[in-house]
Amino acid sequence: MKKVFVIVLGVVFLASCNSKSEGYTLNGTVEGELDNGTLVYLKTTDTINQLVDIDTTTIENGVFSFKGIQAEPKLHYIFMESNRGNIPFILENGEIDIEFQKDSMNYAKLKGTVQNQFFMDFLDESRSFSERAMSMQNDMRTAAQQRDTATVNALREEFIEFQEEAKNFNVDFAKNNPNAMISVLIIGNLMASKAVPQDEIKALFEGLSPEMKATEPAKKIKERLDNMKSTEIGAVAPEFSAPTPNGETLALSEVTNKGKLTLVDFWAAWCKPCRMENPNIVSVYNKYKDKGFNVLGVSLDTREEDWKGAIEADGLAWNHISNLKRFQDPIAELYNIDAIPAAFLLDENGVIVARDLRGPALEEKVAELLN
Repeated sequence: MKKVFVIVLGVVFLASCNSKSEGYTLNGTVEGELDNGTLVYLKTTDTINQLVDIDTTTIENGVFSFKGIQAEPKLHYIFMESNRGNIPFILENGEIDIEFQKDSMNYAKLKGTVQNQFFMDFLDESRSFSERAMSMQNDMRTAAQQRDTATVNALREEFIEFQEEAKNFNVDFAKNNPNAMISVLIIGNLMASKAVPQDEIKALFEGLSPEMKATEPAKKIKERLDNMKSTEIGAVAPEFSAPTPNGETLALSEVTNKGKLTLVDFWAAWCKPCRMENPNIVSVYNKYKDKGFNVLGVSLDTREEDWKGAIEADGLAWNHISNLKRFQDPIAELYNIDAIPAAFLLDENGVIVARDLRGPALEEKVAELLN
């Protein structure tokens, strides 16, 4: 399922590479009626993007605080007991102040570091885009309910222009603020959503300051830019290996060496478009397997039982591997997979000859190369 670019409103992290503080102090001030002793949770995400608890404190007379030492800046969240929403922020060494209303955590104000100021500058503008988007979507919904086709079509055209304006705002912010961590994150979002061409992503990345290029998110962008070259048509597909459903290790080369053509298919049991495409791949596989056509399924599932169940239910009688890490799978990262289904067609030498062929296009290409 292809990911859609969205304006970054809160699920971002900020970092200050120049902080000289020995540790952090996070001071929170909450407005609204709250009982003393209300729990406040400090959380972050693990390697598979699942929330994990870091620390807990209580609110006393509308204030709370956390203290400690942070090895490197990282996205964290503030949650409150019996309260909806959360506040994303960067936990970094230094003094950080968070002020917010009990019932509007999404509009929290962050102070205390240069990077947080960059973030607030970006956030103030991006919120106006979000409000406009919600307004247009509500108008479109109302027009659709009234069966006002002319208004719906006009609003759709307006929304397309709005999306372009929002994208340009993000691009310009990243271009004009090379020292901002938020700029790194904007570039990462633009890359993941494929909102701008690869050469523009590269130019935005090259415009970052040396300090920003040294951050972990920037290193991942650089790695993905480098990997993109290795997965272009005409390149030799990068080698990889992973566990099979039986727990054995299977390498890509072991599959390509046994046939003339190999489809490396990235999919998952939870991906409806993938499951809808599976019957087509089964048909092509059954028709051309005796002529040297192989398939290697690379699952981005996280639950082994779901993975194995889908293989059996869909009749996928070919080789399968998975690290059960969703998009954090090292093979997915190696091949820059941020949306599925995705597929690479390799010749007998492991050279990529086509990408993302689905439906009739897959059989047409396989027939062309094998007949």
